[in-house]
Amino acid sequence: MLVEGYLPGREVAVEGLLTDGTLRILAIFDKPEPLEGPYFEETIYVTPSRLLKLQQRAIEASAKSAVQALGLIHGPIHAEFRINDEGVWPLEVAPRPIGGLCARALRFKEKEGGETIGLEELLLRHALELPGADCPREESSSGVMMIPVPRSGVLEKVEGEDASRGTTGITGLEITARLYDYIVAWPEGSSYLGFLFARAAEPAQVEEALHEAHAKLKFTLTPRLPVEHPVTRGTTAGEG
Repeated sequence: MLVEGYLPGREVAVEGLLTDGTLRILAIFDKPEPLEGPYFEETIYVTPSRLLKLQQRAIEASAKSAVQALGLIHGPIHAEFRINDEGVWPLEVAPRPIGGLCARALRFKEKEGGETIGLEELLLRHALELPGADCPREESSSGVMMIPVPRSGVLEKVEGEDASRGTTGITGLEITARLYDYIVAWPEGSSYLGFLFARAAEPAQVEEALHEAHAKLKFTLTPRLPVEHPVTRGTTAGEG
């Protein structure tokens, strides 16, 4: 039996890059949606963080302490923290970049020419010791919404994609769930319907754009029909 205490507070994600034991913070993502139990889906990530500079420095210090304790030395890290009145609490520190398509929310500006590159290219340059691995993150605010699954069901139809893409501030929409697949809602599920991306001058504008674009999407999810087993005659849910 495992007994754990609940950690209240705001949750953030940290993207970092280690070079010979020195951690560079690439981004601190706010998770502005209320993430309260007993279970929940992560939905929105927005950077830069709107936390106080003092709180951000505490998160950075906790991240550096955690990677040192784990013996991580070189390469990308993705970490999750909760912050409350008692301090900063590490939830996860992993030697990997951010998952899914969320890396598209991060762009880095090259010093010459003003071109931007994605997180994956930055990590490749770092691994191969190529120029540009120290590019700073672009100045604009950015974010991603992992589109939540409202309920379990067979995905029959997706509507409103063009209207969603046309929302001010939206830079991309990817529906990753396949039509006619059975999509399982959390906590049993482990995937999303897709990803929305936004950029704007301020983090609040990014969050607003993601909510507005999501509201224009409609997903038709229908229940699976029960299927009678030909041998046992028992009734089970169909494969969808």
